[in-house]
Amino acid sequence: MPVDRDHVLRTAAALLSRRATSTMDEVARAAGISRATLHRHFAGRDALVRALEDLGIAECDAALTTADLDEGPAAEAVRRLVPALEPCAGLLAFLYAESQLFEGEALNEGWARIDARLAALFRRGQESGEFRIDLSPVWLTEALYGLLASGAWAVNEGRAARNDFPHMIAELLLGGVCRGRQS
Repeated sequence: MPVDRDHVLRTAAALLSRRATSTMDEVARAAGISRATLHRHFAGRDALVRALEDLGIAECDAALTTADLDEGPAAEAVRRLVPALEPCAGLLAFLYAESQLFEGEALNEGWARIDARLAALFRRGQESGEFRIDLSPVWLTEALYGLLASGAWAVNEGRAARNDFPHMIAELLLGGVCRGRQS
């Protein structure tokens, strides 16, 4: 019976998002396959993480498209973006923590594309006068990633309610980025 690679990746993403130190044996067991089968598809943890990175990029791209970042005020686009990213926030948190695996290598072009789209949103908010101009769009993009990762970890650990995730992330970010009280 052929192995459903997407099922294996999504199972690995769910497991590693909750317990980043899970072994390849644990990933295989969670996916309902043998370790040998897992290794036929992913030669090791690095290969699995790279495949999860591709999945994370695809999910982020889809969320950015769903959020219609170019529509309406930038603050409202952020408020649409955060709930669109919430389903993949755990995977993003895992990948954020695993970034040391890729030190010294060129940034994956998928992340560069996502970073550029997010920076454009923050730049648009600055140009419209909604957002502060003393914080660079690149920094605001990094702040968003950090808040998404922290929020996902808090939800996974039971320190925050999943239903509160979109509000707490968007409003904390916008509370720091909006000019005055215009949020």
